[in-house]
Amino acid sequence: MTLVDHTPSQLAEFPLVDEDPEHHRFRVHRDTMTSERVLKGELERIFQRCWLYVGHESEVRNPGDYVRRPIGNRPVFMVRGVKSGMVHVFHNTCTHRGAVVCRQKSGNTKVFQCFYHAWTFDSEGQLKGVPGREAYGEKLDFDALALKPVARVESYRGFVFACFDPGVQSLVDYLAGAREYLDLIVDSADGDMEIIKGTNEYCIDANWKLLAENSVDGYHALPTHDTYFKYLVALGTNLSGGVAGTSRDLGNGHVVLEYGAPWGRPIAKWEPLFGEHARDEIAALRANLVAKHGEARAARMADTNRNMLIFPNLVVNDIMAVTVRTFMPTSPGRMDVTAWEMAPHGELPQLRQRRLDSFLTFLGPAGFATPDDVEALESCQQGFNSGGVEWNDISRGMAREPHGDDEAQMRVFWRRWARQMGSAGYLEVGR
Repeated sequence: MTLVDHTPSQLAEFPLVDEDPEHHRFRVHRDTMTSERVLKGELERIFQRCWLYVGHESEVRNPGDYVRRPIGNRPVFMVRGVKSGMVHVFHNTCTHRGAVVCRQKSGNTKVFQCFYHAWTFDSEGQLKGVPGREAYGEKLDFDALALKPVARVESYRGFVFACFDPGVQSLVDYLAGAREYLDLIVDSADGDMEIIKGTNEYCIDANWKLLAENSVDGYHALPTHDTYFKYLVALGTNLSGGVAGTSRDLGNGHVVLEYGAPWGRPIAKWEPLFGEHARDEIAALRANLVAKHGEARAARMADTNRNMLIFPNLVVNDIMAVTVRTFMPTSPGRMDVTAWEMAPHGELPQLRQRRLDSFLTFLGPAGFATPDDVEALESCQQGFNSGGVEWNDISRGMAREPHGDDEAQMRVFWRRWARQMGSAGYLEVGR
């Protein structure tokens, strides 16, 4: 007689991020890019527990100004209170029956009225009007029915973040070394930067973590963006020094790639693209930086580029222009991307135009870089669907002091990803 073994099959677990320093190997399992289970874990353990960028205070400069946007795949809106002057971030849902109360992308208002039953809230979130108030009697608690703020909201140098976890560490502690690089941007404009009105919004058919990698990847610049570099050379830009730099672990999963700018920077570095008429103007800008910040810090502000990733999904590119970009997964193989241009408040029109031209030429939706990057990331996602290969290799530079075109910065991101994911960052396989 044959006995049937009814014992459940045993399962083995292995981490989706595998680091072996002895053999200079760092690899990431491709399930991180294609698995619904992994995405579910990311939404629960990363996007609900980390500080997420909401917007910039300049977007709500005046009392009653507001902007609506999703963070962590949840609809919220940011508004500056008319009475308090404080910046609030509220869950975008009526406390009555749930409909969104902020229905426009941006504007200015004293009240938000739910279109479903016309409950009305002021800019401080307080419930102010209920049609048919007498139907509720005298015990309707207006305070308890106020709009609900996101659990934690804090701002650093005008950059507003929110977190759905009330127990999260302070924003200042979370930003860690990233604060230095935000300070460089803000200080270069005498402390008053602003988001220029208008956004770039697009989708990429690729996993969100591919854009996190790409945003601080010096290895891909020359081969992927070859057309842009040829364009600069044709204009007379000197690229003989190449694109060389270093990466730095800023703590908490944040990382920066910093390198000498091979092209012009509107802040105070001239190039032929700006035209001869701009030489004296840019020289004056540079002299002003030196007078305020000293030669060394002024040179860093003017002559170096910085691609910074603040974990998990904020990119601040201080390159030929200052770009602020976020991205959110909508599925394992698709993300929504939003990008804004940042500039000194009140700068001269010709300076603003130069900055916008620099931004759109490289990072705009039809610029030299963005279409290249989108094609590259979508190509990766297509390749994952082919199967046959289980792991991505992210080992470049482990056998030496990493260079700017190595992959140390990606390893910083993935180590933090693995810590945040915990048990959700493991794969179960049958033995």
